[in-house]
Amino acid sequence: MKISIITATYNSAATVRDTLESILQQTHQDWELIIEDGLSRDDTLSIVREYEPRCQGRMRIYSEKDEGLYDAMNRGIAHATGDIIGILNSNDFYFDKHVLEDINQAMEDQSVDCIYGDLLYVLPKNKNRVVRIWKGSQYQKGAYLKGWHPAHPTFYARRECFERLGGFDTSYVVSADFELMLRFIEVAGLSNRYLPRYFVKMRTGGESARSLRNIIHGNLGILRALRMHGFQPSPLFILRRLLPKLKAIVWGRLHLIDC
Repeated sequence: MKISIITATYNSAATVRDTLESILQQTHQDWELIIEDGLSRDDTLSIVREYEPRCQGRMRIYSEKDEGLYDAMNRGIAHATGDIIGILNSNDFYFDKHVLEDINQAMEDQSVDCIYGDLLYVLPKNKNRVVRIWKGSQYQKGAYLKGWHPAHPTFYARRECFERLGGFDTSYVVSADFELMLRFIEVAGLSNRYLPRYFVKMRTGGESARSLRNIIHGNLGILRALRMHGFQPSPLFILRRLLPKLKAIVWGRLHLIDC
């Protein structure tokens, strides 16, 4: 099956090579790469165009003003022609060369609408130094109200699911990924599967975790998404979400892992 990989870029010259190299190294070669660039002012586009010949017609580049990361992702989804769609941001890269192969194999089961797995957070200047591990688990009904959700960089769904249920709600500044996965899995009840393997290494410092203000804003967005879809989270909901993350961060800083 053809996998559409959407990579949003903006002034990503320092990291985008790792992203592109990890795609080219994949053993599953039936993919397309859609670059959605927000008019970068550095060398991002020149670096991306260096890789265009190596992609052998499987890369499409769009450089235009957007309304932020989620708007760029939606533009990529609209351009996608693959059977499966996933996001690989320009700060991230695949864990190993078999990720797309394993995604393809899992999605060959036509009863599965979407999949997700595990994520490693690494230092911005040392991509082999792990500072946090996100271990996923198989969804169970009602899990979102207990603080569960997949790691978005590992989330892949069939294109027809996006066509039927829509893309990212850009009114959520830093929580649109949570809302989309909530809508797909908990609300729409899409058939889903957890793959117990690492998909992606993600450099720390993403939009939702860049500051205390953004962390608070992100969690308020999550509460808003739950309530919008008719759920009533308990007063302890945010604490349930934050405690495992704080534990993982503390553990990671005490036990830095080379990987």
